[in-house]
Amino acid sequence: MQFSAVIGQAALKEQLIREINSEKISHAKLFAGKNGHGSLAMALAYSKYLLCDNKQETDSCGSCHSCKQMSDFVHPDVHFVFPVVLLNHPLSSAYLTEWRKQLKTNPYFDLLDWTNIIDTKERKPVIGTQESVDIHKKLSLMSYQGNYKVMIIWCADEMNPTCSNKLLKILEEPPPKTLIILVTEQPQKLLPTIKSRTQVIIIPRISQEDLSTYLCKENSIEERIAQTIAGFSDGNFIRALELIQDDESNIAYRDQFMSLMRCTFKKDVIAMLDWAEDIAAVSKERQKLFILYSLHMLRQSLVKNYIGMGTLQVSAEEAAFINKFSPYISGNNISEFLSCFDEAYYRIERNAFAKLLFTQLCFQSMRYIHQA
Repeated sequence: MQFSAVIGQAALKEQLIREINSEKISHAKLFAGKNGHGSLAMALAYSKYLLCDNKQETDSCGSCHSCKQMSDFVHPDVHFVFPVVLLNHPLSSAYLTEWRKQLKTNPYFDLLDWTNIIDTKERKPVIGTQESVDIHKKLSLMSYQGNYKVMIIWCADEMNPTCSNKLLKILEEPPPKTLIILVTEQPQKLLPTIKSRTQVIIIPRISQEDLSTYLCKENSIEERIAQTIAGFSDGNFIRALELIQDDESNIAYRDQFMSLMRCTFKKDVIAMLDWAEDIAAVSKERQKLFILYSLHMLRQSLVKNYIGMGTLQVSAEEAAFINKFSPYISGNNISEFLSCFDEAYYRIERNAFAKLLFTQLCFQSMRYIHQA
């Protein structure tokens, strides 16, 4: 994967290219950011550029022997570690066929997507103890092509304690010309001693302009719709794809959001319980899309307060609602609102009991709406 295939992130790409060309390469990097922001895609593009035999000013050449191997994810000096279901097989190497296929199809995916690919029973995958032994073995070998050896550890926060401690020993005394790239959405779950021995690279959300442009070009979406989806998804390409695949009008999500905010503002507990029961009855995908819509409306309400109505990307009906609703969104409660909806999305993906989840969301919203 080349830098040109990574959505947006122009400033970060320039920084990483400049670092390689200056030959100031740290032995370990931590790419921290949402999978939908392109953390894995950026790690792949960085590795390809590092190993390219004919580096260009802004990207790998794409045609040398190393680049061709990287395009098929079969470069002998690039190794992958990722969570697996230990009861099936304890090593990532057993799943390389599925891994390469997924990377070729779309390198923007999350742990739930990967779990669905490798295990029909949806058991939780982890990076286990035996994997750490395999990591040490691979990094102890000489480079096949005389360049760097690269180890990409995806979802590094899923390492068990034994694996984490063994990796720490490698980071303390790394073999020469070795690059270890940890990719994670949750860097706070890593051992502090691991984080302190890595160069942390924050992968920010994709800008709305970059994401909208990409959706228009690659997914043949009308510009107005692409801008709306880019706004809903908050710079997360995985969420944007979920919205594209949804064929239901946003009117339903709008009505659900307005209903939720009205009954929580009135502290109408009966109406709140009825609302939770209704949304718990729809599919998990519809629930997730409602959460994305709600996050969009909350952010647009904050934008209205600080910048004005002219910059909003909403329909006339939504604008009318935001005009009345926005006084109840401020710096005093926006972080709490966004956090509780983000947490709801996370729990829906992990098959939480929907009725209880949305009932809790109602009471959280009731508390936050009255603390503006």
